[in-house]
Amino acid sequence: MDGRFALSLIAIVVLVSCATAGGGLPDPLQAGWQGASVCERLHEDPQQRVLRCTFPPGSGHERHFHAAHFGYTIRGGTMRITDPGGTREVNVPDGYHFTSDGIDWHEVLNTGDTTAVFLIVETRH
Repeated sequence: MDGRFALSLIAIVVLVSCATAGGGLPDPLQAGWQGASVCERLHEDPQQRVLRCTFPPGSGHERHFHAAHFGYTIRGGTMRITDPGGTREVNVPDGYHFTSDGIDWHEVLNTGDTTAVFLIVETRH
């Protein structure tokens, strides 16, 4: 099999699996806030995708899903998170990091007075 064809096939499988993983919800790059993007793609290859998501005070991220990922808080803030477990306010400090096997859905709102910035590194399978 031609190497370029194999990489293209892998990319298609990843896109299809990500599109169906959220049950029709957008992923973090597709989801935005009031019609504007909040995440930008910094890097993407067949193994990973790196996003930077920026939330000025009063902005959020509409309901979306996440594939497996590592997250790092470049600049923290107070975020209201709503997910299947309910709604809660979380004070996220600068430099906080976390991992996730994936999130079926959540939505967030920056309720603080600082711009929060997160780095998301998604792993591809």
